[in-house]
Amino acid sequence: MEPDIRVEDYLDDKLQSTTDFDHLDTLLNSVEHQRSQLQSQLDHATKELEEARRSSGERQAALAAQIDEFQKLQQSIDVRLKIVAASDAPDEAIRRLEQPMKQLHKVDLAHRYLLLLQHVQELRNAARAHLPQSPKAALEPYTELKQLSLRLRELQAAADGAAVHLVAHVESVTEALWDEMKTTMWAELEAVLKKRGWPNVDPESEVDDEWIQCFEKLVDLQVPEVLYSPTLVTLLPMDVMAQIFVKEFRFHFLSDKPTSNPQGINAHCFPWFLSLLDKWEVFFRENFAPVLAAKFSQTEVSNKMVYMDPGCAFIASMLPVMREKVSVTMAEAVKDPAFLSSLLGQLMTFDDNIRSGYSYDGGDSENGWEGLTGEVLNTHFRTWLEAEKKFALERFNGIMTSNDARKIDYDFAVAGKTKPTFAAVRVADLLRSVTTQYERLRRFSHKLRFLIDIQLAILDDYHDHLKGTLEAYQTMTSTVGRAFVGVTKEQLAALEGTGAFETLCKVYGSADHIINALHDWSNEEFFVTLWEQLQARAKANEDQSNLAGGMSYDHVKDRISSVVGTEDDSGVLFDETISAYTMRRKRAQEFLTQTLIQNQKKAFTAYLKRPQWSTISDEPTSGEAYYQLAPTAELDEPLAVLKRDLDFLSHALGTAVFRRIWREALEELNNMLWSDVLMANKFATSGAAQFRRDVDAISSVVERYIPDGSSALGSIKEALRLLNLPVEAPEEDSSGSSNTMTLKKAVDRVFTDNTEAKKVLEELDVESLSPPHARQILQRRVENAE
Repeated sequence: MEPDIRVEDYLDDKLQSTTDFDHLDTLLNSVEHQRSQLQSQLDHATKELEEARRSSGERQAALAAQIDEFQKLQQSIDVRLKIVAASDAPDEAIRRLEQPMKQLHKVDLAHRYLLLLQHVQELRNAARAHLPQSPKAALEPYTELKQLSLRLRELQAAADGAAVHLVAHVESVTEALWDEMKTTMWAELEAVLKKRGWPNVDPESEVDDEWIQCFEKLVDLQVPEVLYSPTLVTLLPMDVMAQIFVKEFRFHFLSDKPTSNPQGINAHCFPWFLSLLDKWEVFFRENFAPVLAAKFSQTEVSNKMVYMDPGCAFIASMLPVMREKVSVTMAEAVKDPAFLSSLLGQLMTFDDNIRSGYSYDGGDSENGWEGLTGEVLNTHFRTWLEAEKKFALERFNGIMTSNDARKIDYDFAVAGKTKPTFAAVRVADLLRSVTTQYERLRRFSHKLRFLIDIQLAILDDYHDHLKGTLEAYQTMTSTVGRAFVGVTKEQLAALEGTGAFETLCKVYGSADHIINALHDWSNEEFFVTLWEQLQARAKANEDQSNLAGGMSYDHVKDRISSVVGTEDDSGVLFDETISAYTMRRKRAQEFLTQTLIQNQKKAFTAYLKRPQWSTISDEPTSGEAYYQLAPTAELDEPLAVLKRDLDFLSHALGTAVFRRIWREALEELNNMLWSDVLMANKFATSGAAQFRRDVDAISSVVERYIPDGSSALGSIKEALRLLNLPVEAPEEDSSGSSNTMTLKKAVDRVFTDNTEAKKVLEELDVESLSPPHARQILQRRVENAE
């Protein structure tokens, strides 16, 4: 039904009126045309479908044929593999050809060897042919031969050590050729020198052209060696000219002559060497510096003085024989520690003279020449360190056992400075001398070893001595210590009088001297640089078990400073040591203060028990006339003890610490007088005046040694100002209105309220007392007993 509906719709659309029937033929023709087009398209699509089906069938047939062919080929291969596997013909053929192939390989290898040897000989002959006329031309075949030798050595390593004889032969030919080239050129310069009568020439003269040309040829011969050698190369022309001096050196210092005695190396050998350099330095520089500048100024070695300065080149040629002499001397020195110690110092001085006097860098422009000392210490450092440590400890023990070691050196510093013991001064001097022994060393690990193994070891021993002294003092002065340890009468007698102060001042002064010395050293360039090197190495070193010289990071940190290896830049090399000595100094100061207080309590015992403060005198003493009184008899001993202690400590201690410990002691005395005298007694007018006179006597003694030191007694002095208020106003003021503060006025106003009490205290210029204190003090007067 659906197609009919569409036809009906089509007709309704095309035939909507009668007029449309006039065009019916046209409409039919159009429909026919469309039908024929659609039929043509259908026929074409049917044809293409048939062709696609046919093509697909052909491809499937071809693919099936290929599969069959592949399967047949696989079966054929399998069959042939079975036949081959069952047959032994290939193995037999291989076995028969194996031996001839080996022979052929050997023949081929031998042929190549012969060609290589022939080439080596050709290079050798080519180099010889250019000498002595043109060393530069000779270098070309030699360089090729040298490169060949190095390449063969590399290939041999990769081939598990093959061709041993060939490689050895090429290397020996190369070395022999080089020696031959040097010998040829050496002989030419040697002949020139012989004609000129070297070294009997004027050191201020100029050399001729032939001499310079021979010098230049030898340098030309060495240029590649100099440029590519990782180590120092002595210049051949300098070796030639130096050989006569080397022979002379051997005659004097490496023979059976008296000057060869190892003990005389500093007296004869070193001066001879330096005088030789002084004599010829200018000669070499004036004549041969332009040649070296022309050869090396534009090369990588232009910054190395040993190649640019003929004087330094001459030193390099002379040093091997000096090195031999030092080695012979060291063999004897290691048997004698005292000689070893002096020899190393002399050798460092010699090295410094070479470096500073001639700018010799040893071919290392960055780090400089390590010196003969550095070479010696590579082998003998541990031996030298132990010898120096032994000497230092012996000197330390000698210092500690000397008769005056534990005496205070009062002449060491001016008044107002803390005085150390003779031992402390000498220990500091000993440590300074140890520094001079190693401060010129160039290797960081060596310097750190000296610091830790010798200097810090001595400082530790001396610290233990001071600590032991304080512990012994504490034992002798404590009840528990005397009971358990036992103390002799002689020991107790030594602490009587100023004996205890002397013992403590020795510890305090010694610790203070060492601390000040360490602080000063920490700011010196040598120790600052050493600290910076230690910090840099600690931060960069990944191997914490070996920070330097076999010492671990933890070991160095414990001995030096807790901030080693951290970002804290406030540390110094002696942090831990300064901290330990500071603890001893602080403890000694605490003991000094305690001893002062104990002495005062003991000395003031009788004075504190004086009962006459409330006795009314037959002749009343006015408050203003108290100073006319004599101090109380019971105060004589305390004043004597006070003066004795002040006098001793003023000479032994520095002003700052002297004032500090006395301030604590006087504050304690102030509290004692307040509680045990002022607050424990009633005072008549005469008693109050006498107490005030006594306190002024104490202040007078203190002020004699400590200006303004009696301010520590300020509260008791102000209290006595209140306590000494007159009962009545002076007679000249009794008839009129007087402003004089009397005892009655003060009592009336102070007990009124706090505001009024404060006004009274202000009028009396009393600053340290409060209203409650004022009331307590006024109640101490017998007149106010009720």
